Amino acid sequence: MQKQLPESEWEAFFATYENKPYKGARLNPLKGTKEELRALLPFLGESVPWEENGFYTDAEKLGANPFHAAGVFYSQEPSAMSVAPLLRVKAGERVLDLCSAPGGKGTQMACQMQGEGCIVLNEPVESRAKILSQNVERLGIKNAVVTCETPEKLAEKFEGYFDKILVDAPCSGEGMFRKNAEEAFAEWSEENVALCARRQKNILAAATKMLKGGGLLAYSTCTFATAEDEEQVAAYLREYPFMKLVKAEKLYPHKIKGEGHFLAVFSREDTTDVRLVKESKPFVSKANERIYADFEKGFFHTPFAKNLHEANGVLYALPDNVFDWKGVQVLRVGLRLGEVKNGRFEPNHSLAMAARKADCKRVVDLSQTDGRVEKYLRGETIEADVENGWCIVCVEGYPLGLGKAVNGVVKNHLPKGLRR
Repeated sequence: MQKQLPESEWEAFFATYENKPYKGARLNPLKGTKEELRALLPFLGESVPWEENGFYTDAEKLGANPFHAAGVFYSQEPSAMSVAPLLRVKAGERVLDLCSAPGGKGTQMACQMQGEGCIVLNEPVESRAKILSQNVERLGIKNAVVTCETPEKLAEKFEGYFDKILVDAPCSGEGMFRKNAEEAFAEWSEENVALCARRQKNILAAATKMLKGGGLLAYSTCTFATAEDEEQVAAYLREYPFMKLVKAEKLYPHKIKGEGHFLAVFSREDTTDVRLVKESKPFVSKANERIYADFEKGFFHTPFAKNLHEANGVLYALPDNVFDWKGVQVLRVGLRLGEVKNGRFEPNHSLAMAARKADCKRVVDLSQTDGRVEKYLRGETIEADVENGWCIVCVEGYPLGLGKAVNGVVKNHLPKGLRR
């Protein structure tokens, strides 16, 4: 660090490691307006300047808050929120987050798309990809495809395909020294820095192959190592002269309220030969289409799902113009609506998380202080005055999951893996 910073800043930089790490929470615009959601969360502090929905917080155990279970917010370190806005993701685009788990930056971009277009969130490690998929579900994201592949494997299929790509690369994690000091120090070594730099180079090569002409590529790390940051960018520009550097910045913890980050944004200045990627054509049997339509009519006030697709009796709402995923290991495609069993439709938890209270005919809406909220989150049966049938259980109007009401008793259908 003494080589990177002027001597006048050394003391300020190293002094930050005596302070508590910054924490943040990002509101989910798929659930409501910034003003509506902010009013629910008194523990939020000042705004994060580079993310319109980001806030600082000192609160502990954010994951235990019922509004976290409802997908109202995502817990995210403030400086990590700085990268995604630079890609200026728009509804209708094709977007890729190549190293996505646990999903902070990827879901940040997905929320900007408002359900339009398609975002691929990839994580090569299956256990981490499952966590990513759970976060996509909790936030009610409808237009994501969660994949578990190496960057090289994806590059074989998606040459010149994406408008925007994010590479939040695996790194030596020097920006984590304050947050997870013991683990970060144990893993750090000069050899690991060199290993990370080689891996990052390969990931960037795959990402570049998948970027459309005129598209944007963002590269970020949570380390201060120049071999992974400035030197990586310089080598990349030498190897790919058709890529133009739009912005590069290193966020140091003594200059911002955050743990630190490095980011760079590139634009592709040439035209690319786009490999034709076959689109998936939604298919659903007439019988199952009618069964779902009957459910939808009884459950929702207005039509809810589009691009209906069936696979082994499970019904999905596919993202617009989604690719044919044959040959790609996929954990989630669009919105899993539910399953047809014995001629009846059983809704999936994902459907509940993507719905809004106003969409649904049968709602159990509980105040935050109602003891039934915790009972429901523990997987217990609750009592409520609601018509018989499938219903949405909400906290202050925000869905927590599904229930099935029979004569004032609501059977809990929260997935067992999500129960407390």
